[in-house]
Amino acid sequence: MLSLFSRLKQFRQGSPLSFRLLAYILLFSSAFTLIATGIQIYGDFRKDLAAIEERFEVVETSYSSSLARSLWALDQNLLQVQLEGILSLPDIVHLRLRIYPDSELVIGDRPERDAAIRQHSFEITHDGTLQTELGELTITASLARTYQELERKIWVILTTQFLKTFLISILIVWIFRHLVTRHLTRMANYARDFSLQSLDSPLTLDRPDTRRHRRDELGQVTEAFNHMRQRLREDLSRQARDEAEIRKLSKAVEQSPSSVMICDRQWRIEFVNQKFTQLTGYAAADVLNKQPGDLPMDARGMRDSQQLWQTIRLQVQRVGVWQGEVHSVRRNGDRFWEQLVVTAIKDADSRISNYLVVGEDISIRKRYEQQLLRQANYDILTGLPNRMLALDRLKLALAQAHRESTQVGVMFLDLDNFKHINDTLGHDAGDHLLVEAARRVSACLRGTSTVARLGGDEFLVVLPGLKEPQGAEMVADRILKAFGPPFLLSGQEVFVTTSIGIAIYPTDSDNTGTLLQHADAAMYEAKHKGKSSWERFAPAMKEVSHERLQMESRLRRALELDEFELWYQPIVETQTGRVTGAEALLRWKSPAMGLVMPDRFIPLAEETGMIIPIGRWVLEQACAAMGRVEQATGLALNISVNVSPRQFRDPEFVATTLQTLADTGMDPQRVELEITERLILDNTIETAAILNQLDTAGLRLSVDDFGTGFSALSYLKSYPFDTLKVDKSFIADVLVSVDDASLVRAIITMAHSLNLRVIAEGVEEDGQTRFLQDLRCDYAQGYFYSRPVPEAEFLDWLRASPRGMDN
Repeated sequence: MLSLFSRLKQFRQGSPLSFRLLAYILLFSSAFTLIATGIQIYGDFRKDLAAIEERFEVVETSYSSSLARSLWALDQNLLQVQLEGILSLPDIVHLRLRIYPDSELVIGDRPERDAAIRQHSFEITHDGTLQTELGELTITASLARTYQELERKIWVILTTQFLKTFLISILIVWIFRHLVTRHLTRMANYARDFSLQSLDSPLTLDRPDTRRHRRDELGQVTEAFNHMRQRLREDLSRQARDEAEIRKLSKAVEQSPSSVMICDRQWRIEFVNQKFTQLTGYAAADVLNKQPGDLPMDARGMRDSQQLWQTIRLQVQRVGVWQGEVHSVRRNGDRFWEQLVVTAIKDADSRISNYLVVGEDISIRKRYEQQLLRQANYDILTGLPNRMLALDRLKLALAQAHRESTQVGVMFLDLDNFKHINDTLGHDAGDHLLVEAARRVSACLRGTSTVARLGGDEFLVVLPGLKEPQGAEMVADRILKAFGPPFLLSGQEVFVTTSIGIAIYPTDSDNTGTLLQHADAAMYEAKHKGKSSWERFAPAMKEVSHERLQMESRLRRALELDEFELWYQPIVETQTGRVTGAEALLRWKSPAMGLVMPDRFIPLAEETGMIIPIGRWVLEQACAAMGRVEQATGLALNISVNVSPRQFRDPEFVATTLQTLADTGMDPQRVELEITERLILDNTIETAAILNQLDTAGLRLSVDDFGTGFSALSYLKSYPFDTLKVDKSFIADVLVSVDDASLVRAIITMAHSLNLRVIAEGVEEDGQTRFLQDLRCDYAQGYFYSRPVPEAEFLDWLRASPRGMDN
């Protein structure tokens, strides 16, 4: 037995496929044999049971009448003979005859209680004049013989089927091993021993090389092995030739007099040659898997390098190549000029696989060129062409366009709110902003385009060789998009936009001076329409620009010539109609332009900075006027003065305001400064500090035109405001518009909950006054009480109006 198990173990280890085949054959054959045997045995068993049931029916049909006659005749001997005859039938072992009413006759051996038996009972009746029940016969048949026969059949069938299956399996396994597994074993050994040194030895099987054998599966596998061997030999030969070619190219790159760097698709450095190491001082191990922009050791150098390489990457991704001169840094910190050519390397499918960076040291040449160029033609701060060089290039571009019948785009750029950056963050931050703005603008240009700094925060872009004006508009869109990301100034992010004016040669003009004027006019139109946009020059802009220039010139002299005057509009207590104060409104009486309303000249004054001295004059005159009103009428009225956001950026604003109040003798509690929502949304430390200083000094603060801008309710709680002025656009329709009425009601309720007083502007009807009285609005002003009038007329109104002195 041990020897048999040992042989089976060896067979399993030596030929596992054959062993599994044998196991599967035995398993499925045994299962099939068991199922077939079970079906056959069950059929025979059912037949035996059917035979017994048939005997029961024969006994019932054959003996029923004779037993009835014997019982009717009370012939006990005949009855005994009949029962023994029934008992002699196969498998019947016991009979029990019940004779009515209380007799019983038993014959045969009574089966054991747990024995397998079958029983059948039937009534014995006598058919005479009346049918009479004589008794009941119960027949018991034993199944012992049936079970013994079934057991014998089972063993015979299982034994014969197992022997047959085992012999057939052995035969199948032997055939399978002879035809298949021995050849598979040879293939496995061949594959195991296969190497580059055995390429000359083909795979052969131990069988005749006939056509039939070559076409079967083993022959196809053998042929595939040999074809693979042949292809591998050819690939090795080709690889050897390619390696020689690659080695030659590698030596050429490695020993190139130019610095060579190869980056992967993510711009990580994969290779640098010896010249790169000599030029930069970085060993190959120090730069591999890094990006070119990360090589400088210091933070500033790394930031500048990263910004430069970001521009390079964008350019290479757009057009496939970038070339230029860059200021690189060696490992020891020395800077040098390098001529770089960056190109994309594409694979056979025209997809970018690597990037090639070739550089040359041009420090000596560049040093002399830069010295000459910067002395005469370049802006020192940004390195851009200055006005002289820009005009020269513009003239050349116009001459070339005239020869080639093309167009030239002239773009005038001005940074929005640049002075605010200088005033709040300092001139160093402003210079950094100009440099970064110049870099962003330059990154948006291609080819022979020029960007120059004209001075301050103004830039000029020259776009030669345009086919159509839309080319300049596309560049303007790119520049505006480039100004979308924030600028990092003094450690904080600042969003700065630019306004662009565009003029086209020869459509708009054919000389440089006029083109610049037109581009400048278009730029101011862009600022007027909301900034951070571009505008093409239109003839109407020339008139606007000329008018603006004249207005600016006259505005600068208006203060000196005493052309400004203040008008006053009363502010009354809504419930009583009593005058409590007035709002000072600025008017400009120009000898040339007549009466100029504030909406025409105030934005220009803010832009030019004239609003600062004008604002000081307004506060001084308003306080003095209230002193004269008090002397003339005895009314100590409050005065409201509008304050421009530009005044808040004046470092001397708080000091000059307090000094003005001291000089005029005005009580700060009677002065209310009206602040626009645009200013309170400028959530800066300076704004909060100024508001707190003014509040500490006793001045009252109000939010002007509330609801017309981006109302910031949280700032009403954060800043020390005293009053909220509801814009007249809401008051105008409170009697006809449910929405406006609800909105005014909500504003008043909200303001009172914050302990703020409410002034309603633009009251023109008695019904509006009653509406405000019902809402318990604190104060009101508008044409219903009085239009804005000069000081003399205001005094007359106070004397004559029942809402004035009489109250």
